[in-house]
Amino acid sequence: MTGLYLAIAVFGYLMGSVPYGLLLTRLAGLGDIRAIGSGNIGATNVLRTGNKKLAAATLALDGLKGFLAVLLVRLFLHHGVLVAGLAAVLGHLFPVWLGFRGGKGVATGLGVFFGFAWPLGLLCCTIWLLVAFTLRYSSLSALVAYAVAPIAALFMNGPLAAEAVIIISALVYWKHKPNIQRLIRGEEPRIGRKPA
Repeated sequence: MTGLYLAIAVFGYLMGSVPYGLLLTRLAGLGDIRAIGSGNIGATNVLRTGNKKLAAATLALDGLKGFLAVLLVRLFLHHGVLVAGLAAVLGHLFPVWLGFRGGKGVATGLGVFFGFAWPLGLLCCTIWLLVAFTLRYSSLSALVAYAVAPIAALFMNGPLAAEAVIIISALVYWKHKPNIQRLIRGEEPRIGRKPA
């Protein structure tokens, strides 16, 4: 079983490690997304190129890779989904192809939550959207959604799933440390605006 779980972890990691934001912006002739804005490879930074379609595609693909990592393991093995989901997020955060410097895991994590249980994913996405549309801070939207996620997972899916969600949420918070500091200082750029 140890070998099987290791294989699931490798599969999840490789699924999560595909840097769609970087690939899409390069294919569109916009250069290296890491050279603009926050330097992040995620959808929020892609949006700073001014190309909303690319940003939406990045968001969708980053979420889809997390969802598929969990779904495919569930369909073919029926267990190990938590390992696959956690590994997918780690792959996005630390992709070997980019020197282990990846994104912040928000979209990929939400995709994983949908794979765990769609009500959990739907709840977290709804929270993200509500905060994003009202306050216009992508980072704050993620922080609120991921604060709620472990509690929701505990009640919806039980303690084992909640433990995996806690780890994912902690990783997302850790990657958002600079954003948290800017939010406290009132310097965090709003959605659609370039950072100062």
